[in-house]
Amino acid sequence: MKITDAYVNITSPGRNFVTLKIVTDEGIYGLGDGTLNGRELAVAAYLTEHVIPCLIGRDPFQTEDIWQYLYRGAYWRRGPVTMSAIAAVDVALWDIKGKALQTPIYNLLGGRSRESVMVYCHAFGKDVGAALEDVAKHKEMGYRAIRVQSGVPGLKSTYGVGKVAGHYEPAERGLPTEYEWETEAYLRSVPPLFSKMRETFGEELHLLHDCHHRLTPIEAARLGKELEPFHLFWIEDPTPAELQEGFRLIRQHTTTPLAVGEVFNSLWDAHELIRNQWIDYVRATVVHAGGLTHLKKLADFAALYHVKTGCHGATDLSPVSMAAALHFGLAVHNFGIQEHMPHSEETDAVFPHQYSYQDGYMHPGDKPGLGVDLDEKLAAHYEYQRAYLPVNRKQDGTLTDW
Repeated sequence: MKITDAYVNITSPGRNFVTLKIVTDEGIYGLGDGTLNGRELAVAAYLTEHVIPCLIGRDPFQTEDIWQYLYRGAYWRRGPVTMSAIAAVDVALWDIKGKALQTPIYNLLGGRSRESVMVYCHAFGKDVGAALEDVAKHKEMGYRAIRVQSGVPGLKSTYGVGKVAGHYEPAERGLPTEYEWETEAYLRSVPPLFSKMRETFGEELHLLHDCHHRLTPIEAARLGKELEPFHLFWIEDPTPAELQEGFRLIRQHTTTPLAVGEVFNSLWDAHELIRNQWIDYVRATVVHAGGLTHLKKLADFAALYHVKTGCHGATDLSPVSMAAALHFGLAVHNFGIQEHMPHSEETDAVFPHQYSYQDGYMHPGDKPGLGVDLDEKLAAHYEYQRAYLPVNRKQDGTLTDW
């Protein structure tokens, strides 16, 4: 079997997605997601101009060698654009391999380690009362783990809180929106939020919270310590992780579990965090961390240090990546939890898929390969529209982490 063609599809059914399709001489094709939120065209150009010409004529079963060729052979390693492009190729090749062997990808990753994959959803509100209502709604939908975000008193907008009830999509068309931020107001608001959550819903519901890189290590340590009585499943991205050693300070002061890594693109981004057991969950995702080939290496390394996976799963990952994450989560032994933000009806129609949700768990389905397809005719109706994630400024105007 040889690769005879490959091309990129860019579509925007409510938001932008970049999909790579690799075709073989036996008529089998595979799909890979190369979406990089706010930088989609950079990945598309990298694939079209630099990667695809190197794929033609290759054996699609050689996933490891092709991965190494695209990573080591380019000389310029890592980075979100490069690794998203490599991921698109890698996942498409795994899709081809599964279809050719007539088996779902999870069987190629070692088979099932569990019956289904526990997922967490997003609940939010402009204030504590609205957040309580949204959590109750998602609990009724069967979710056993819920990420909770609430508006911060005195701030016009807050990360994780949508403008429309029940819907949160951070990327906005046009130039970047500017949000405002005040750390002390935020730190005062979060412990009472989770006190009320536990008072209302008891201890059985898994509760999560995302700090979105906005705190210094000592601020994150304070928050983690104050949240200990409420037994959170984790606090996510408490501080930017470029300084991996910063997590040592947080770990010294709190037993609240720590999760980080949705912006990671290689094992090296998490090497010290994992090796020193400064985190409990690594959130690197299949599309931004080089595909299934590299993500499996990261998970195996993490397993040595009792660190579990908690892969990013927001709507900036297409159903192609969601399916890949579910195959991965079903197979990998040290799986922890999978993020689940349901896509829009338009997106689901463009990407028909086999995966399903029921009672707080998801399953990738048993169709050979990924179990996801791309309706190219329908995709053509949704033209690319420039969109950006917001930027964030403190109340004095200083640009800070979004």
